[in-house]
Amino acid sequence: MIENFNQFPEYVVQLENVSVRYRVPSERTGTFKEYMIRRLKRKIQIRTFWAINEVSINVKPGEVFGFIGDNGAGKSTLLKVVARVLRPTKGRVIVRGRVAPLLELGAGFHPELTGRENIFLNGAMLGYSHTEMQDKYQQIVDFSELGEFIDAPIRTYSSGMYARLGFSVATAHEPEILIVDEILGVGDESFQQKCVDRISKFQKHGTSILLVSHNMISIEKLCQHAAWLDHGVLKYMGEPAQVIRAYREKER
Repeated sequence: MIENFNQFPEYVVQLENVSVRYRVPSERTGTFKEYMIRRLKRKIQIRTFWAINEVSINVKPGEVFGFIGDNGAGKSTLLKVVARVLRPTKGRVIVRGRVAPLLELGAGFHPELTGRENIFLNGAMLGYSHTEMQDKYQQIVDFSELGEFIDAPIRTYSSGMYARLGFSVATAHEPEILIVDEILGVGDESFQQKCVDRISKFQKHGTSILLVSHNMISIEKLCQHAAWLDHGVLKYMGEPAQVIRAYREKER
């Protein structure tokens, strides 16, 4: 269950025993037609696994909360639940405020449209009007440093250019909640620092930030609290340095 409230702002995000279950075929089929035939004949075996299992987390207003863990640990799945991209199989999710998600590079971009056109498309998907995006357009272009490429099709962009434009659009307005999934690890060092500076500015203005990163330095530098996820299970939560220490000790 996902709920959206704007009162009692002790926490802007509350996850209460949240679980997400996936059902996947145990074997691959070459085509959709083959899959349907095998399914009708009951020859398809479905296995289930819990991408998130009984996770409870609270995030305060203005807090930067970090998530660490190996690939496949469930970090991105958890952020998608907060962003309302996924509905939890079990548990309760309460979100207070407008969410700006940066879950994947180029998510919501159309490859055949130009950078300029995708700015307005992505803005609409985030809930902003055409007029609001017009007011922010030049600021977005300037921050992304893509002025000479802004009228080129998105399919010609590198992954770093995707990251620049995606971050610039999502952070053109100050949201109550900003979700950042690994995007700080893309692009050159100077742009990464611009992203960090903007995140710090948002935090000072009261924005809560949920940050997934494999960069432990970023987690320790930016976050007030962090959580370590392992195969969908919350293994440790607390101050970033303590969480990072616990995560690294399991690798020994």
